[in-house]
Amino acid sequence: MKLPRSIAGWTIAVFGVLALVMGAVGLLWPEAQLRMLGFEVPATRAVGDYTGTFLVASSMAAFNMGVYYLLATVTEWRAFYRFTVVFRLVTFTVFTIAVLADITPDRFFGVAAWEGLGALATAVGLRLDARRGAPAGEVVMSEGVEAAALAEEGTGPAGAAPADAAR
Repeated sequence: MKLPRSIAGWTIAVFGVLALVMGAVGLLWPEAQLRMLGFEVPATRAVGDYTGTFLVASSMAAFNMGVYYLLATVTEWRAFYRFTVVFRLVTFTVFTIAVLADITPDRFFGVAAWEGLGALATAVGLRLDARRGAPAGEVVMSEGVEAAALAEEGTGPAGAAPADAAR
């Protein structure tokens, strides 16, 4: 696998690896996953307790999400990076409201904080990447710069003068 080529790419890769690992743990050792989250693990489950079913479904979703994030890292899919910032902030908001409304236990705020901090880290990474230029293999030009470069090459729009003639 190729290493990330940008700061934002590293934030996405870290989240992707953690989502993949945590999803695998939830699938292979659900009790450990529950304990890591600070939830009790009773010796037996009551009839109608679908904790295991929900854990398998959410763990599989986390595993898949990890794969998606790593694929985005390998391809340096910056639109995906920006998308994750918005929706991880939405996740932070929803999880925080769930804690404040006593829908989830207080310790669940750790999950909300993880999402919020991850979103902020990626947003900062995107900003820093933009300031220092695009990562390797990505061409970033403003419209004016691109038009001037094309005109200089003689491949610009019909009627465009070479850059030397404009001076």
